[in-house]
Amino acid sequence: MREVTVAAVQMRPVLNEMEENLVRMADYIAKICGSQKVDIIVFPELITTGYECGVRFTDLAQRIPGASVNVLAQRAAEFGVYVAFGMPAKEKVESILFNSAVLIGPDGELVGDYRKVHLKGEERMTFRAGFRYPIFETKFGNIGLLLGYDLAFPEAARTLALDGAELILVCANWEKPRNEEWRTYVMARAFENSCFIAAANRVGEDVTYSFIGDSMIVGPRGQTLASLAGEIDPKTNEPAEGYALARIDLYDVRRNREEFQTLQNREPDTYKALVRKY
Repeated sequence: MREVTVAAVQMRPVLNEMEENLVRMADYIAKICGSQKVDIIVFPELITTGYECGVRFTDLAQRIPGASVNVLAQRAAEFGVYVAFGMPAKEKVESILFNSAVLIGPDGELVGDYRKVHLKGEERMTFRAGFRYPIFETKFGNIGLLLGYDLAFPEAARTLALDGAELILVCANWEKPRNEEWRTYVMARAFENSCFIAAANRVGEDVTYSFIGDSMIVGPRGQTLASLAGEIDPKTNEPAEGYALARIDLYDVRRNREEFQTLQNREPDTYKALVRKY
């Protein structure tokens, strides 16, 4: 058995207020780890800044590693937990920005980062697209990262699975009214790749978008192991903040892949159209 406890945080960031958001993220880490033993905590996409920052992203984006990573690395090391979260990142050339996800290890060291490949709408005017899907080796097993809209493309999760990912952490900003689309994609990506998915989606509003929450942890047969679907804040009557928590056994990935043979029964020679532009 390779048991891992995973928490998917459903949080409402304050637009453009990076310091305030980092304090709240650090508080969530302390709260979750203070009540039970947790191995991995995943936060939503662009959680350090909010989604609709526009030209402010140029000022808010940071290097990886940098100030934001260092703040959360201290918390990760304090509680001995892996932490994944989304943030705007920049290269040495200040004008080149990426919508990124970061994974920090329980020793406070940077494990790695992923740059969102599938950019949507106004994201295309702000960020440069990534071009690869890295796999991160951890003491539990192989982890992959995806960001929001990446879920709509089965090739992304499949690439991670074929490269050995057993658990995919999804940092998302999935908006209303696309609730059913979100749930379907999360479960389908887990089912078709026989892997675990921990998907953290934000709540609240920015300027024009409202976000649905429904953070969840799903098993390799598409089964929901933990979910915040239907959790409502009585003060606002909107999706509530909180976190979904589940204890998973990564050995189930191998067992399911051997039993159902979905990956083994692929016929790649027939999929040539997949690499053709529409």
